[in-house]
Amino acid sequence: MEDDSEPEQRSWAHLPDVCLTHVFHWLDDRDRSQAALVCKKWSWAMYSGSLWRRRTITFYGRPSRAHTLEFQSALWYVKKFGKYLEHLEIKLSNPYNTAFTQKFQVTMRGLLSHLSKCNSRLVSLSIKYLELDRLIWKNVVRAQFIKTLATFLKRMSKQLDYLNLKGARVTLEEGCELLNSLSFLTNKGFISEINIEDFFSLHLPVYSSTLFHQTMSKFHSLVILTFNYNCISDELLDILREHSAHSLCTLNIKCHIHDPHGQVVWGMSWANLAKRAPKLKVNFFFERVMKHDHLARILLVEIPVRSISLRSCYFNDPDWTMRPTLTNLLPAYWHVLQKLTLELNNDHELLDDELLQLILSCKRLLFLKVWAFLSVTFMERLLQNRAERKCILTTIKVRIYTARQETSEEDRLLCDIYRKFKYLIDSELNYFVITYPMV
Repeated sequence: MEDDSEPEQRSWAHLPDVCLTHVFHWLDDRDRSQAALVCKKWSWAMYSGSLWRRRTITFYGRPSRAHTLEFQSALWYVKKFGKYLEHLEIKLSNPYNTAFTQKFQVTMRGLLSHLSKCNSRLVSLSIKYLELDRLIWKNVVRAQFIKTLATFLKRMSKQLDYLNLKGARVTLEEGCELLNSLSFLTNKGFISEINIEDFFSLHLPVYSSTLFHQTMSKFHSLVILTFNYNCISDELLDILREHSAHSLCTLNIKCHIHDPHGQVVWGMSWANLAKRAPKLKVNFFFERVMKHDHLARILLVEIPVRSISLRSCYFNDPDWTMRPTLTNLLPAYWHVLQKLTLELNNDHELLDDELLQLILSCKRLLFLKVWAFLSVTFMERLLQNRAERKCILTTIKVRIYTARQETSEEDRLLCDIYRKFKYLIDSELNYFVITYPMV
């Protein structure tokens, strides 16, 4: 009697290699290893290089049994198929004591040493939030890890195209050592994207460092650079203009209240860079830097600003008067600003009219996110102007703060506004608006 399952078996047996590999793509490590036992063809699929190009390894501070197995599996497969690896991400989850960091340092030394010997394809490396300035890092362990990482970056410097060391919190000397490793072989670095946001320890005036300027002068093809405002200086802008103007597209700049940001940077330096790098767009992210005189010193009219984010992080300071920023400072970017994020605790200052006027004046503004004390009628006015094509917003995300715990009346009004503009919202907008009691 013929087995009814044979046609189905034959169809799987003759599945094209590209389809079989695609199926394996959707399996986790455990299921892949089980599937590889089915037959020789499936075992061969397990060794397809395309399956092992990307890998994330998470080091858990207090791992569950499942997390431990996941970590051991990821580490084992990286070592087994490391020669295929192109994108590696290392994550630290809740590191909490010196024993953890010491184990992390030893494990990373072995892993990076293995990849140095077998891998010639790695183009992307991300190790975020190392927080090397915390007490859980003993000096000797910290020094050994930085040495290990610097050695690895030297060996990978010819092929690495993306490096993310956000949140490393290293000293100026340690940071420049790591960055210099990327240009070790040729004294020139051709990496295209670097993220060094919160890379240096807090309170460092990196902008005045000759060592940092020398380090950055070795990069000759930067496309995207993410960093803190305490690195910005006329010298750095001149270096970027001289060495990366032909490629530079994006500068992402974070300015935090605890980072030095009082340095004087001339508008001419920005103008010269923008002239030589016509594709350049600058995105600013301000955290608790809200005073108008501070912002005015940073947001110069010569900067090709694409995005601005101003966040007070729920702090409330009467000195943070936003009206002059909205009426005098931000309108200077009416022809370039595409994205605006405002998270303000402005209970001492109503800003409905000023904010609406700013939105209408920015002719390229597509994205608006606002968390602030606003009247509900602000939304009706904004949507009415959008319906009349007086602005081109495609994304509107608003959290309306209120000083009252009970928000049923405001919620009812928002529902009425939604019904009034339902067709516009459903057909043209990414729209989300809620009330939020700030009691």
